[in-house]
Order: sequence, then structure tokens, then C-alpha cells
Amino acid sequence: MYTYTAGATMLAASMPPWVQDGGNEAMLQRLRDPAIVARVKREMVQPGKDWENLYHHAGPAGVLLASLTEPSLKPLMGKTVAEAARVRRVSPEQLVIDLTVADQGRGGAVFFLMSEDNVHRQTAIPWMSFGSDAEAAAPEGVFLQSSTHPRAYGNFARFLGKYVRDGKVVPLAEAVRRLSALPAQNLRLRDRGLLKSGMLADVVVFDPARIGDRSTYERPMQFATGVRDVFVNGQQVLRNGQPTAARPGRFVKGPGWNGRPDRGACRSGGSKSPP
Repeated sequence: MYTYTAGATMLAASMPPWVQDGGNEAMLQRLRDPAIVARVKREMVQPGKDWENLYHHAGPAGVLLASLTEPSLKPLMGKTVAEAARVRRVSPEQLVIDLTVADQGRGGAVFFLMSEDNVHRQTAIPWMSFGSDAEAAAPEGVFLQSSTHPRAYGNFARFLGKYVRDGKVVPLAEAVRRLSALPAQNLRLRDRGLLKSGMLADVVVFDPARIGDRSTYERPMQFATGVRDVFVNGQQVLRNGQPTAARPGRFVKGPGWNGRPDRGACRSGGSKSPP
């Protein structure tokens, strides 16, 4: 899980799934038909009978325009669908359709759907592991032309700071297990996830008193605090909070890889942890 009350996906997910049948080009062609547009707008504001209507659950004020690739649409990023609709003087549903067509179906949005009480409750479940569910975009260059969900930068530090240190949902050692050994076990990565002899040395050194997220929905590309040193495959990639320029990462192949000599193991190279 990720420790936020909003999810993120394509803006086109605001519309019923039949609109996307046949792929992106078929969707864009449909959205040029006034009769289809009228039907889409009607279905967007009704509870989905056989689909999860994210737009209806969140409402226009609960859908944030996070990523638009067409340059002329960039000023709308960071506004909710309700706010952008007022700017353009159209209905919120028409705005979603207009932006989807203008951005060739590439627009992304954040949907506020979840309850903080439920997020807090789920962090304490012993079989719950954590993932950012987001790409690792650098806060520089071309990546600054778009935006993302704060989970991309803050999810793990937020769990350790807000929920473990401040909320005391679980002891720190249990939290670390759920961020390392548990997901490795779930993915059947036999030589990762634990600090012991024979395991590949992926190590994070952090300050429990300082660990925390700084990423927000308005400014998601903010690095977390409290992480001092990071080792990947036994090589240091972060030293005193600064990157070392080392690139020891490897593809991690799980049990689905047909070329594995031992389907119960996963080995990707790199240094081992010391005895």
C-alpha cells in the first residue's frame, strides 16, 4: 500500500471503460462524436454499475490535474477539474473530455478517494507491505515539465515518520521488516531483504528521529529527510545524503524468469553482505 488518501492514474479513467475499447486512437475518435460525448458525460456523474467510477467518487473538486504533456495545457496543472472547468467556462465533465482529446489521452490525474482512518488502520496490519506505485522521476530537466503523485518521493519515509515514529502503529523493527524482508519474501527474492551472510547487500542507513516525507500534492518532487547512507549490491550510492555516482544496480529476476537455473532463487549479481 501507499500511505496517502489519493490515488493517481490517467485522466481518461474518469470516463467509463467502454470509451477506451480498442485502444487510445479508438477512444479519441469516439470522443469526437457529439452523441457519444453526451452519453459519456451522463455516465461520468452516475455511480458505475459494472465499473469503478473514480470521477464520481472523488468529484470534480477531488480530481487534481497532475500531468499534461501538451504545452498549451501546462497552466492547468495543479488545478482541480472543478477549478480548471471554471477557467475554461465548461462543465467539469466536458473539461475532462476536452483535455483527454487535446492531450491525446496522455494526461494524468490524482483522485482523492481514501479515508485517513483507513490508511492508519491498514499500516498496522502485519501482512501489509508497502510500495510507491510510481515511477522514479528525477526533480530536474525534462521531468520538471510534468508532475507526479507525492507517493513517488515520500511513501516509505512517510510510513517510518508519520505512522511509525509519530503514530506508533508498529515498532520500528517490524516496520523495517515490512519494507524489506516481507516484500522480498512475497516476490520470492531469496537473497535479498535481510541483513545476514550470503545475502546481497542492499542497505539503507537512516535516522529514526529525522526520517520523514516532504513531498506534497502541490510540490511532489521533494526529497525525503533522514536517509544518510544507501548501499546497492554492496556499493555505496548515497554517502551522508549525497549521491556517489556509483551505478551498481541490476535487473532483479524473480521466479517468473524462464532462464533461472533454480526457480526458488533470485540472483542478480553484486557484492554480498559481510559475515
